[in-house]
Amino acid sequence: MEILQSVHSYLAYVALGLLILAVLNAVSGWMGNKVFTMGRDLRLSLFTLIICHIQLVLGLLLWAFSSNGLAALNEFGVGGLNAPARLLALEHPLINIIAIALITIGWSRHKKFLDGKPKFKSIAIFYGLGLVLILSRIPWGQWFG
Repeated sequence: MEILQSVHSYLAYVALGLLILAVLNAVSGWMGNKVFTMGRDLRLSLFTLIICHIQLVLGLLLWAFSSNGLAALNEFGVGGLNAPARLLALEHPLINIIAIALITIGWSRHKKFLDGKPKFKSIAIFYGLGLVLILSRIPWGQWFG
């Protein structure tokens, strides 16, 4: 379990870094009316999507098998958890599922457009919303505590 926790924690830095880069790249492309390239723009967005999905799967495995996730909910119920425990057992996984769904929607929507501006706009908005949600529910105390 400790290995899974470590991988999930370190991969989070990679996922956040890529997500920030993808959002900045998409905003730059959207505002600058740039051409969406199949090289850098597509690869950055796709690799970010893949890493975020891998991170989600690892997180769900951790939630299912650690004492801080499903076991805590079963033992104490939602009302019996203090704020840090509720963050780990309920808020963090739920909000991150929604965030990854938004990122996936942004990826799927961008494929429907031919021009760069709407492609970048779709990625900027949906990846950006996903980033905000993820940042809102990171257990910062565990990362830096």
